[in-house]
Amino acid sequence: MVGNTSLLKQDKWRIIDQSTTGLHVSALHSFGMDDTLCSSVGSGIVPATARTWVHDRTIVLGIQDTRLPHLKDALAFLKEQGYQYIVRNSGGLAVVLDKDVLNISLILPEQEKRIDINSGYETMFELIQYMFQDYGKCMEAKEIVGSYCPGSYDLSIDGKKFAGISQRRLRSGVAVQIYLCVNGSGQERADIIKQFYSSGLQGETTKFEYPEINPEVMASLAELLGVSLTVDQVMTKLLLALKDHAEFLFADQLQEEELPLFESYYNRVVERNEKIMQAFR
Repeated sequence: MVGNTSLLKQDKWRIIDQSTTGLHVSALHSFGMDDTLCSSVGSGIVPATARTWVHDRTIVLGIQDTRLPHLKDALAFLKEQGYQYIVRNSGGLAVVLDKDVLNISLILPEQEKRIDINSGYETMFELIQYMFQDYGKCMEAKEIVGSYCPGSYDLSIDGKKFAGISQRRLRSGVAVQIYLCVNGSGQERADIIKQFYSSGLQGETTKFEYPEINPEVMASLAELLGVSLTVDQVMTKLLLALKDHAEFLFADQLQEEELPLFESYYNRVVERNEKIMQAFR
């Protein structure tokens, strides 16, 4: 059990599980959901919320990715490989989502005091360490050079990245989002992004420095822990971890007062994505 200063420690944790339903909708749905939850959690209508989501064969692009000199060719490559693609509304670069990548969003209120950026990252890191403490492996939070979407809070074991964390802030709510490569080949996922950049750059030099992907520095948790691991098993670990940090844990869906918020935020995300992508069709 952690001390009271931890943001993981909440009176109530509300759980919205979309790890199965997300397989049947666009990943844009998830970015609309997290914006909705930032607003509703931030305004105090609902308590701190943990949302889980999975989307199959989707590449989530960052704004910088849309500035590749040969983006059309890069997107055509993704399509040939059977991937959908969207542009997200938070920072970062391209990441791979599939049925074996579990995304977790922790949505926290900033009503009482502001949550600084590092505290948001540290909260998610603390949660993941707690979930996997029984394996006796040392997890680090530091940039893994050669990984896709590199950042100072890449999570790794033995120098191989299995997760990346981002944040979204809106209306007194903070969404800390992580993608966890649960099983499958981390190298194969990295190779898709490596080829995406290769198709998009075609040897040209650009002002923005895109990552040089080295697939060998990426792996899944199953590969790194040397165990069989499923998204469902990780879901169980998450629920048990949150239960240890809350007085009350409950499963939920969007409440009536959140539904119009979702409609508005989802439409905004879709329109923005459409506007960015239409230039490359």
